[in-house]
Amino acid sequence: MVTADEGVRLQKVLALAGIGSRRRCEQFIEQGRVEVDGTIVAEQGMRIDPLTAVVRVDGQRVPTVPDITVAAFNKPRGVVSTMVDDRGRPCVGDYVQDRPERLFHVGRLDADTEGLLILTNDGELANRLAHPSHEILKTYVATVRGQFPKEALRALREGVALEDGIVECDSARIIQQAADRTMVEVVIHVGRNRIVRRMFDHVGHPVQDLVRTRIGPIRLDQQRPGRLRTIEGPELRALYTEAGL
Repeated sequence: MVTADEGVRLQKVLALAGIGSRRRCEQFIEQGRVEVDGTIVAEQGMRIDPLTAVVRVDGQRVPTVPDITVAAFNKPRGVVSTMVDDRGRPCVGDYVQDRPERLFHVGRLDADTEGLLILTNDGELANRLAHPSHEILKTYVATVRGQFPKEALRALREGVALEDGIVECDSARIIQQAADRTMVEVVIHVGRNRIVRRMFDHVGHPVQDLVRTRIGPIRLDQQRPGRLRTIEGPELRALYTEAGL
């Protein structure tokens, strides 16, 4: 328990977390927009322990533990989802080996799949994002040969019976179609090995190219393969909130 003479002033903690200047953070407190451990802060000068306090602004969790890093990585095709590979293959760890923090990846993408991986040194966040009970939505864009029929799209939405159970998409839609190929966007909350590829195999349209474009509120957007960007500000708060932290 932090006493009045211990801890760090709340407005300083908020400012260090990227909420705004100290004066701006004081204004948030005055407006009743800040809560600590479930209680709205009613006056200035409160001191907290950043390691243990649960702080929210406008209902969104503010990460306050020092030296926490959360990053979005666009894993290139051909890179394995490990931090070290004993077979000498290109791996995720190759892209962060010079960073001072010890980052690790949340979940995996198979070597043939490009796209978004979250890297962090926050173990609790990683556990929450990976645990199926939190049902974090993940968006993929699959490219298949030729036309993709409505029946196959309906089957993805309604559920396909795979060897390890029935899986259905939270949503599935065609986003681009040409004579020789179709791009299908699917959103799922299930995290099983090669799950998207197996679903498309089941409906008779094997995936030729696969990219994960979103995890929860984090989007890949125009981030190029092999690039890493720090997640911060409102985007980071939204991620922690969606993870139930």
